[in-house]
Amino acid sequence: MQILHSKIYGQEQAGTPLLVFHGLFGMLDNWGSFGREFGELFPTHLMDLRNHGKSFHSEEMNPQVLAEDILHYMEFHQLEKVNLLGHSLGGKAVMTFAISYPEKVEKLIVADMSPKAYPPHHQGIIKALQSVDFSQIKSRGEVEEILQQYIHEKPVIQFLTKNLYWTEDKNLAWRFNLPVLAVKYNDFVSSAVKYGQFPGETLFLGGEKSNYILPQDEFLIKQLFPKAQIAKIANAAHWVQADNPKDFNKAVKEFLKS
Repeated sequence: MQILHSKIYGQEQAGTPLLVFHGLFGMLDNWGSFGREFGELFPTHLMDLRNHGKSFHSEEMNPQVLAEDILHYMEFHQLEKVNLLGHSLGGKAVMTFAISYPEKVEKLIVADMSPKAYPPHHQGIIKALQSVDFSQIKSRGEVEEILQQYIHEKPVIQFLTKNLYWTEDKNLAWRFNLPVLAVKYNDFVSSAVKYGQFPGETLFLGGEKSNYILPQDEFLIKQLFPKAQIAKIANAAHWVQADNPKDFNKAVKEFLKS
């Protein structure tokens, strides 16, 4: 059994551990400052999803296997009950886990994601990533130049190039498993969270400028998560935790301490 890679802050702290999951093409490093801040309050585990960061690569990629990865991680680290926070694809993973294993979750936080199925919307990014031929590349700058031909938002390019690393044979490569993420995309983005119910306290935090959580999603959210609160973070789009970390962190803290 393979166990997700993580970085743990505040291991010596008392209280329910918080497990934090990034979104598609992300990694735990994106949450470093969040982890340091929350590790002063309770144990905070920043996680790499499978096929991302330094976690294992696998041919399987869907919300249910992502949920099983959380279960195996908890068993390995002997965690009885946790608080969960997931952004985007990580949100889908934690929602699926909470519905599958409600007794193992104290509180659930979902950042800018709804339980519904989303139409495919990353094709441009996948095409850009696939157009990088690492056998011809000698520098990070060259990768950025190629991505700029397809992607016009500088923050998106910076986010993606954080995943570049030098392999042992001195070549650049992506940390994420691009072939599997491209092929299995519909399995994890265009599938809804399975039907069921998590009866515990739940907070959905959307970005005010994002269209990932729409007013009409509230009915489905309340069916699956009857105690759900839905709040919007001002001046934030989909990367709500990066666009307005002050308000995002405050909302998470207040919810976990309430």
